[in-house]
Amino acid sequence: QVQLVESGGGLVQAGGSLRLSCTASVRIFGILTITWHRQGPRNERLFVARITYHGIRNYSDSVKGRFTISNDDRENAVYLQMNSLKPEETAVYYCQASARTGGSYWGQGTQVTVPS
Repeated sequence: QVQLVESGGGLVQAGGSLRLSCTASVRIFGILTITWHRQGPRNERLFVARITYHGIRNYSDSVKGRFTISNDDRENAVYLQMNSLKPEETAVYYCQASARTGGSYWGQGTQVTVPS
């Protein structure tokens, strides 16, 4: 069983930055692929960014160049640095882990609000 805890959400003005954290109860690198998703007012849960268990990073087209996903193996954490935030990016951001051996785990989510 993998437990995930997100943090770092909050209210930020348009154009501002936030850094989200996803801390896992187990080692991440080499074991877990971590994906950030977000769920906005339309209730669609959309892909934002991913770092695979061997360090490959992927981003949705809408965040490329503004968001950066990174990991800290000592802290069992993955971070999502979000710059130049837009009002339409107001959402609950979720961290999801997929294990190499199978299984999918979700955190409780963290709210990001960017007022228009």
